[in-house]
Amino acid sequence: MELSLPDYLKLRKELVDAALNEALPGETNYPPVIFQAVRYSLFAGGKRLRPILCLAAADAAGGDYRAVLPVACALEMIHTYSLIHDDLPAMDDDDFRRGRPTSHKVFGEAVAILAGDALLTEAFALMSARDRMPQIPPDRILTVIHEIAHAAGFWGMVGGQVMDIQSETAAVDEETLLYIHTRKTGAMMVASVRAGAILAGAQAGVIEALAAYGRHLGLAFQIADDILNVEGDPAALGKTTGSDDARGKLTFPRWMGMEASRIKMADLVARALAAIQDFDQHAEPLRAIARYVAERKT
Repeated sequence: MELSLPDYLKLRKELVDAALNEALPGETNYPPVIFQAVRYSLFAGGKRLRPILCLAAADAAGGDYRAVLPVACALEMIHTYSLIHDDLPAMDDDDFRRGRPTSHKVFGEAVAILAGDALLTEAFALMSARDRMPQIPPDRILTVIHEIAHAAGFWGMVGGQVMDIQSETAAVDEETLLYIHTRKTGAMMVASVRAGAILAGAQAGVIEALAAYGRHLGLAFQIADDILNVEGDPAALGKTTGSDDARGKLTFPRWMGMEASRIKMADLVARALAAIQDFDQHAEPLRAIARYVAERKT
C-alpha cells in the first residue's frame, strides 16, 4: 500500500461521502424534515469502515473499486439506519452519537424511526438501480443484494440486536455472547468484504478467504468496542462510556476481563491476517485495517 493507512482511509471516506451526497436527495425536498434527519445522521462523521472494506475487498479480488461504490454506499446507509434505531429510548437510549445529539433528540422519536426506515429502504433502491453499475453483470448484483439482506435481517444484524436486548442483565454465556457479536456487528462486515469480492468477479476460494477475514475482523472490532466502552475517552468517542455495564450487557470484558479480552482481540486480528496471507499487495489496505482495529481509540 503506497499510502499510509490514515491517508488511505481519508481518501476512501471522501470518495464514499461524495457518492452518498450524490445518491441522496437534498434537504429541500418535501417533506424536508425526513431528508434533513437522514442527512443529519448519515453525515455525522462516521469512519465509513464497512464501505471501505467493500472497496478494499474489490481491489484485493482484482476488481475496480469505483465500480462497486453504489453497494459501498448502501452498506453505510444500512449501518446508519441501525445506529439511529439502536440509539432510541426503546433500545440503548443514547443521547449522543459521534459527538452530536442523537437523531431522536433532534427530530423526535417518530421522525428518527422513519429516517432509519428510509435509509434501509433507499439502500436497496440504490443497489437495484441498474444504471448505477452498468458494467457489472446483473446476477452478481442480485447475489450481493441477497447477501446483504440476509446479513441485515433475522439471521444477522437484527437477530443479534434482539438477543442483545433480551440478554441484558442475564448471566454471562459464551455461546450467547458470540451469537450477539457475530451477528450484530460481524454479519455486515462479512457481507461488506463478500460484496466487494463478488462484484469483482472473484473465484469462490477468494470470496471464502475474504469472508474468513471479515468474520475474524468483525469479532475483533466488537471486542475493541466493548473495551472502549469501559475505558475509552468519551470526548474522543463522541458518546458516553460505561453504558454497557450500566445496562448489564453481555460483553467480552464482562465475560473474561479486560486483559483476556485484549488477548482474544489480538488473536482474532492474527487470524484475519492469516486468512488473506496468500493475497498480493492489493490486499495491503485490508491488512492495515485489521491491525488498526486492535489499536483504535475511537
